[in-house]
Amino acid sequence: MNAPSRFMPFPPITRLATLVLLASLATLAHAQAPAATQDPRQMSEAERRVYTQSLHEAKSLLDRKQYADGIAKLDALIVERPHEPQARFLKGLALTDEGKADDAIGVFRALLAEFPELPEPRNNLAVLYAQKGEYAQARDELERAVRFAPDYAVAHENLGDVYARLAEVEYEKTVGLDKRNRTAPAKLKLIREATQPPKADAQTAAPNEASQPSINAK
Repeated sequence: MNAPSRFMPFPPITRLATLVLLASLATLAHAQAPAATQDPRQMSEAERRVYTQSLHEAKSLLDRKQYADGIAKLDALIVERPHEPQARFLKGLALTDEGKADDAIGVFRALLAEFPELPEPRNNLAVLYAQKGEYAQARDELERAVRFAPDYAVAHENLGDVYARLAEVEYEKTVGLDKRNRTAPAKLKLIREATQPPKADAQTAAPNEASQPSINAK
């Protein structure tokens, strides 16, 4: 997916989120979702292990770009446990990685309708909005994310970048509307310099980093 013009590249959209999710699959739903929204069919420890193993199998398929098989496995888990957030979140990541942004947005929005307190899907939703140039919507999602998770550093950084992009847009409008303005061009130049991506060693740059927009997903 191509980055919007002048929007600095960030690490790959789905990777960090997936790693964080799968590192705590056994506890994520209990730790982050309120008890009232949990699947009434409480999973036993054995069922939880089976569910977690199925998620790892789906992720393995997705890592090999076998999207149809991976998403089919996730869909089966979603049918079996519709109120468990992990498979739905991972499906959103898979659709994002596959380039199906609108479908991914639908998945994340549906997940957030049931689990509004989860910051990761909200952050990823903001990434997708930013890719589409919908910076105001990205800002709104990130502001909600940090309200629910004040210590979520990735969302704070992303929010700062979205604010910078919104400021850049307004300064561009000012320059276009008022050719005599002497302060807006300087501010526009400052914003653009501040948001330029750092020059990284080509051997150490993250794969696909240059093609990603200026928001980290997590």
